[in-house]
Amino acid sequence: MIQWPKTNDVLGTVNRGNPAESGLCTLCRADCQGKCETFMASLKGRKLLYPRDFGHVTAGSANTTHLGISYNSLRIQGYNYGAYGLPKGLSNSPDDCIFPNVSIETEFGTSVKTKARIPIMTGALGSTFIAAKYWDSFAIGAALVGIPIVVGENVVGIDKQAVIENGKIKKAPELDRRIETFLRYYDGYGAIIVQMNVEDTRNGVAEYVIEKYGDKAIIELKWGQGAKDIGGEIQVNDLEYAIFLKKRGYVVDPDPTKPEVQEAFKSGAIKSFARHSRLGYTDLSKPEKVEEAFMRAVRQLRKLGYKRISLKTGSYGMEALAMAIKFATEAKLDLLTIDGSGGGTGMSPWNMMETWGVPSILLHAKAYEYASILAAKGKKVVDLAFAGGLAREDHIFKALALGAPFTKVICMGRAVMIPGFVGTNIQGALNPSIREKINGNWDKLPPAVSELGTKPEEIFAGYFDVQKKVGASEMKNIPLGAIAMWTLCDKLAAGLQQLMAGARKFNLKEISRDDIYSANRETEKETKIPFITDVLDESAKKILNS
Repeated sequence: MIQWPKTNDVLGTVNRGNPAESGLCTLCRADCQGKCETFMASLKGRKLLYPRDFGHVTAGSANTTHLGISYNSLRIQGYNYGAYGLPKGLSNSPDDCIFPNVSIETEFGTSVKTKARIPIMTGALGSTFIAAKYWDSFAIGAALVGIPIVVGENVVGIDKQAVIENGKIKKAPELDRRIETFLRYYDGYGAIIVQMNVEDTRNGVAEYVIEKYGDKAIIELKWGQGAKDIGGEIQVNDLEYAIFLKKRGYVVDPDPTKPEVQEAFKSGAIKSFARHSRLGYTDLSKPEKVEEAFMRAVRQLRKLGYKRISLKTGSYGMEALAMAIKFATEAKLDLLTIDGSGGGTGMSPWNMMETWGVPSILLHAKAYEYASILAAKGKKVVDLAFAGGLAREDHIFKALALGAPFTKVICMGRAVMIPGFVGTNIQGALNPSIREKINGNWDKLPPAVSELGTKPEEIFAGYFDVQKKVGASEMKNIPLGAIAMWTLCDKLAAGLQQLMAGARKFNLKEISRDDIYSANRETEKETKIPFITDVLDESAKKILNS
C-alpha cells in the first residue's frame, strides 16, 4: 500500500490524519483546524498554486517516482508550440495565448444543455447529517460559482417533518430547503440535481419535485457509489428516531423495535443505530431484464415531465459499467456519473470501502473504452462525469483527458465540502452568538486562520469577488462557507487554466488523451495511455533523421 506524505513543505500544508491519493485525510473532520492543501486553498485561493515564501526559497519536485496504478501515475503533457481552441476574437499571438484566456466552461445534456462555469460538480449530499448541517454553505457556494450540486438519497425519508401519505409526499421541508437555497442564487450556471434510490422512488420524490419545481431540477436515478456496494447508511443515537425510521420502511440495525435491543440501548451497551437503504433490481437476474426495468423507469420520469435525467453508478464490475453506459445512451440521458472505489462516504462500512470495487482510474479507463465502442457504432454516447477520490486541479485535467471526449465534468465529493466546514467554523468563532445555530465547531480562530487575519475580508482571498457578484448589501446573507467554496474553486479554476495553457489547449473541448501519459508500464497497460518516452518518440526521431 502506498503511503502518501502528510506534509508538503513547499505549500506549507499539513494533514491532520493519514492522507489518501486525493491529498485529503482518509477521515476528514468538520471540526478540523487545518491545514491540508484543500483547507488552506479555501482561505488563500490561487496563492496555494505556488510555493510559499517567495524570495527566500527555491523549490524542487518530490513527485518523480511513480508506483502502482493510480491517477498519480498519470502525468500531464506539455507542448512547446501551438495554440488550440482559442475563444472567439482572440489570435494565436503570445499576447492572447495566456492562461487567463483559457475557457473552462462546460456543458452536458442531450436536448437541454446544463452549463457550468468550471467542469466540476459536487458529490451526492444526502441524508448524512453533515450534509444538512452545512447545506447553506454548499448550496449557496455552488450557485455562486455556477456548478451543479446533488441532493443525495433519503432526504425526505429521514425528515421527521415530512408528511408521506399512501406513497405520496404531502410535505417535505428539508428537501424544499435544499432546493430553494440553491435556486435563490442560481443564475443559469450549475444545476440542482435530486437523487432517488428505492425508498425515494416509493415515497414519490420524483412526483413531488416535478409538481413543485418543474424543470428547475434534474432527477437522478441511483445504482450505486464508489464507497460501498449496498444502500446508503446513516447513524442515529435516539431510540425514538430509530423506531420512526423503522416505521417509515427503512432497515434499521440493530432492530429498535425488539425489546432486548431497547434494553441494551437503555443500559448503554448499544449507543446508536444504523439506518440502511435497500438494494435495487433484486427481483431481476439478467442484464436484459435490468434494461427493461431501467427503460421503464426513465419512461415514467419522462411522462411526469422531466426534461433532464441523470444516472449515478458505482464501482461495480465491467458488466455493470457497460450496462450503465449502454442503457444511459439508449435512454438519451443527460449525464452518467461513474464513481470509482476511493470515493468518499458519510457512513459506509469501512472495511467494505477499503476492499470492494474497482479503483477509480481502472473504472474510468474502461469507461472510455466502452464509450468508444458505442461511438464507433454511430451512437451519441451519454455525457460522462468521473468521480472517486478527486480533489485537485491536476485531477480534473487528468480525468477529463482520460475520458475525452466523453467526460464533461468531474464530480468532487469531500473536497468541496471542506470549505463549507472551514468557513462555517470561522463564522462561528467570529460570531459566538450564532455558533451553535450554524453548527460552528471553534471557540476561537486557530493559528492556521488567524495568521491570515481576524476579519472575513482579511481571511478569504475571494471575499471581494463574491461581494462584486452579489453586492455589498447582500454579503450579510452569504455564509462564510460559501465564500470559502468560491475561494477554493477559484484556485481549482486557475490551476486548471494553467495546466491547459501549458498543453496549448484553450478550450475544454480540445483536451484529449494525447495530453496525458503514463509514468510506468503497469499504468500504460491498464489505461492504454502510452508510456512517457514512447509519446511522440517517432516524431522525435524523424526530426533527428531529417
